[in-house]
Amino acid sequence: MRRSTTRHQSQISEPLAHFADEYLAYLHETCPTEAAADGVHLHDDLLEDFSRSAVEARIRDLGGWARRLDGIEPSGLTREEGLEQRMLADRIRSRLFALEQTREWERNPLSYADTLAGSLTSQVLFPYADITERARRIGSKLRQTPRLLEAARQNVTDPPGLFVRVGIESFEGLLRFVERDLPRAFRDLEDMHLLGDLADASTDAIDALRSYIGHLRDELAPRSRASFRLGPERFAEKLRLDEGIDLPAERLTQIALRELRATQEEFRRLAGERSGDAAAAWRKIKEKHPSPAELIPTVEGQVQELLAFLRRKRLVTLPEHAGVRVGPTPDFYRWTFASLWTAGPFETTRMPARYYVTNVDPSWPAERQEEHLRDFSFATLWSMSMHEVYPGHFLQFEHLRGVASPLRKSVLFAPTSFVEGWAHYAEHVTIEQGFQRKDTEIRLGQLAEALIRLARTIVGIRLHTEDLSVEQGVRFFRDEAYLEEGSARQEAERGTFDPGYVLYSLGKQMLLKLRADCEAAEGDGFELRRFHDRLLGQGALPFWMHRALLVGDGALLE
Repeated sequence: MRRSTTRHQSQISEPLAHFADEYLAYLHETCPTEAAADGVHLHDDLLEDFSRSAVEARIRDLGGWARRLDGIEPSGLTREEGLEQRMLADRIRSRLFALEQTREWERNPLSYADTLAGSLTSQVLFPYADITERARRIGSKLRQTPRLLEAARQNVTDPPGLFVRVGIESFEGLLRFVERDLPRAFRDLEDMHLLGDLADASTDAIDALRSYIGHLRDELAPRSRASFRLGPERFAEKLRLDEGIDLPAERLTQIALRELRATQEEFRRLAGERSGDAAAAWRKIKEKHPSPAELIPTVEGQVQELLAFLRRKRLVTLPEHAGVRVGPTPDFYRWTFASLWTAGPFETTRMPARYYVTNVDPSWPAERQEEHLRDFSFATLWSMSMHEVYPGHFLQFEHLRGVASPLRKSVLFAPTSFVEGWAHYAEHVTIEQGFQRKDTEIRLGQLAEALIRLARTIVGIRLHTEDLSVEQGVRFFRDEAYLEEGSARQEAERGTFDPGYVLYSLGKQMLLKLRADCEAAEGDGFELRRFHDRLLGQGALPFWMHRALLVGDGALLE
């Protein structure tokens, strides 16, 4: 009888929605950069505290949140609330796992560069507030920059050498951003007193950045010998907690290899219609690319043509939106080829998204510039624009704005396999539904992008669970995915510090299987647009939860 009463009291005292709201508010307070990405600006004047005492406090806090969630009696929840409770439990333990086990805050200076860059640029790229208020926020963040970099200096003492090199490159880009781009961003500010404060804060931040870059180059780089590998156990647990994927790494590799061979066979078949040798045919296609001056206008035209195609084909609902602006990637983010930056789903003011494409660096030798542009061939650029904008990330996040549940709306809970899986699927479904049907070059570009994502899965898993070297990874990307040497190296190196890139292809495959299972269950009543709208309307959920809501339980992959 006492146990029954306790459960009843627990159900009354702690509704799951109340817990979720309080936990999300805690995350927004302790992770202000993530909060701004969510569209919540209560803490926009703050930077994260990465001091060891603060990290240890977060570990204690997260343990308390996990115990509190476990105390909510499942029998008092609806079916959907039960699924949400499981999802929340995984996400809390995922954050704990990151702090206690993978420990990027101790291993990787890039994590500090990414935090600082995201925190500063969000205030520059998006007018969340008037220019005076944003200048005050930027000034506050700049004054906290020395504290953040001192935490990095204290915490990151034995990183992998590659992490140090990428960290140096990112911090140098960030330094140029503070020195050059910030003054331009606030050139219309008329408050001379505030301009003076901003200049003083910038000077302190610039000095701290230069000092830390020197520390990385002169002190850490010469003695950095740590391994980048997570190891099989940590890699598997990360996938389970982050994504709900519990298949062994060997099985995931087998699935990716199977899909790689099938995709290569289709690629060779199509290329063979143009030339007997697939690699030679692809090299010829890659020679058709925009010049550096043409790159951005070319992408702008693609975005408009893809929007017109979606309106004509009605593959998915197109919410009203503020549009997309195309531009060159900022210096601090040049380790990516293309990316989309958008205001968070809780944002109340409509603002255009930013679609960035990484143009050549004018300081590069001519040969390297040409090599870089070959990987931006017209054929490949179409898939990139499908992935980042229509019907990929941009459309996905516009749907997310319409989700009612804060738990399902917040990007702080969004699994990479769904976010990137949808965007990679977007490339596939656009071609599948007839975009430029007669242009085999665009189809080859889509297949080439699929080969890169499959190679990421295979290389990424083997980098972290086996003894694959970065050099072997470079050869795999070059030989199996037809990448240029420089791009192949960039991809292989990324796998060391971004193990989540194994999820692009796995996410696409989970989505295709879910679509097939929904179609089998609904028969003649299945309609592609309704499937897409239902999926996106459920929010940024792990695929196991999407499956449970759409078709019931079942295998994520086969």
